[in-house]
Amino acid sequence: MALRHDADSLYFDFNASTPLHPAVVEAMLPYLTEHFGNPSSAHVFGRRTLAAVESARAQVAALLGCAPEEILFTSGGTEANNLAIRGAVAGSSRRHILTSAVEHPPVARPCDWLERQGFDVTRLPVDGQGRVDPEEARAFLRGDTALVTVMLAQNETGTLMPVAALAGLARAAGALLHTDAAQAVGKISVVVGELGVDFLSVAGHKLYAPKGVGALYVRRGVPLAPVLLGAGHERGLRPGTENVPSIVGLGRACELAIQHMEAESARQRRLTEKLWVLLSGHIPGLRRNGHVEHRLPNTLNLSFPDVRGSTVLANAPGLAASTGSACHAGTETPSHVLTEMGLTPGQALGAVRLSIGRTTSDEDIGSAAEMLVTAYRGALAR
Repeated sequence: MALRHDADSLYFDFNASTPLHPAVVEAMLPYLTEHFGNPSSAHVFGRRTLAAVESARAQVAALLGCAPEEILFTSGGTEANNLAIRGAVAGSSRRHILTSAVEHPPVARPCDWLERQGFDVTRLPVDGQGRVDPEEARAFLRGDTALVTVMLAQNETGTLMPVAALAGLARAAGALLHTDAAQAVGKISVVVGELGVDFLSVAGHKLYAPKGVGALYVRRGVPLAPVLLGAGHERGLRPGTENVPSIVGLGRACELAIQHMEAESARQRRLTEKLWVLLSGHIPGLRRNGHVEHRLPNTLNLSFPDVRGSTVLANAPGLAASTGSACHAGTETPSHVLTEMGLTPGQALGAVRLSIGRTTSDEDIGSAAEMLVTAYRGALAR
């Protein structure tokens, strides 16, 4: 069964956050109780927690296909993105950054901040399926481009970006490449060597690990300046006493992802296709947003015709899902991601993101489809 808040609720918002896997909780418990030492301490209590941190580092590295020493632990994806983006350009004489117009705020806002510090930031457009065109990116690369930062999987639509192609272009131009892979890691194969990236961000709570922990892959030999200042933790790049229980949880979650990813990815793709067929068969004009093939297997972004997505979800209180629209003082603003893809404001306001996870069943898909069809018809009749 899917994660339920009560007997009548279905959770279809796994892109927002995932539940802790029971095996992750089990791995964390000793470090929440008996193993409390500071990993920087030389005595046995510190050595025990340091060993746990290093074991988790190796587990994260195994999932990403890199060396353990290329993994830095952070407080989450937001910090990892800030460290990569701001730290990569801190000592560079190059003053140009290339990003996309559909980045998540933890990438978009650091780029905005750097722009205010005098950097020139180019925001690449996306096509109607939400993807950046590598050839268009090539045209915008310059001799002073310091960094290209484009997410691996778009959080609203699930569309996968051509990061490997972008990394090759960046390298040829002498620039570094960072990708926010928070939505992708644990759902699809993410191997840093195949992508060719210099930096890659991970968020624990997107792959059944705790909130408040993440990781940053930093390719060996690539310069990076710290953003936070303090003691010499994490090779002096991320100061602060390590969050040992959560780091252990992240490591175990990565280990589980290696074991189950291939089969689970195929199962979730089948379920989202089933949900699309059920809904589109009962709702004429239902629009599917994002790339049909190059996408996360668990994500379905749909625009319901002639209604607002928020109204549809309000009519389906037993279904936990999300819209991409922002609501301020009672006024909804359409998702900029969808409008960048060419959707009208009305189509964007009609969008609902449905994201499933490891505990979603065939039965849940049928129930969700029934709820949404009923909710849509009710919204249309208002």
